[in-house]
Amino acid sequence: MKPALATPSDIAFTPTVKALQTRKGSRHAYARMEEGDGWESRITPDLKDEIEAQISVMLATANAEGQPYVQHRGGPAGFLHVLDEHTIAFADFAGNRQYITQGNLAENPRAFLFLMDYAHQRRIKIWGRARVVEGDAELMARLMPAGYPARPEQVILFDVEAWDVNCPKHIPQRFEAADVRAALKARDERIAELERQLAALTMAS
Repeated sequence: MKPALATPSDIAFTPTVKALQTRKGSRHAYARMEEGDGWESRITPDLKDEIEAQISVMLATANAEGQPYVQHRGGPAGFLHVLDEHTIAFADFAGNRQYITQGNLAENPRAFLFLMDYAHQRRIKIWGRARVVEGDAELMARLMPAGYPARPEQVILFDVEAWDVNCPKHIPQRFEAADVRAALKARDERIAELERQLAALTMAS
């Protein structure tokens, strides 16, 4: 059984990291953060909404030797499911069949999810442990997005141990193409309606 963390941020702030923070002058601020409203270890309702709105995330793992690997995972909004306040799950679609992530998790369950919200210039970092579940048809059916043209191969369950929301520095503001199209369509419809109203007023005058 893994030892309990003194504070959720200890999952990333190792003694070496804290020593560097001290040397570079940021340790005092982070120590105050740890004493107050620091990092969370459970999924809050707000975080649940953000997780389930994602259409593209990065999943990082490492093998037994510590060699890291980052894999993109995507799908329609809602492809990530929050099962409870500590568990994220998703259907793992068939891809290039390299199986690096699955192999890494078989050797080392530690994992990391990186969520980027370009529209609001926010990034969410989630630390935890993940495992692959094969052969659970009921769970797969529960997690598979309806009507999505992908072949589910297995399920990944991610147990959240800590998470943090970072500042917006250096994050470019970008918008999803579908959202832009919807906004332009609404604008064009509003312009057309105003033009009809103006034409009617012109004819009546």
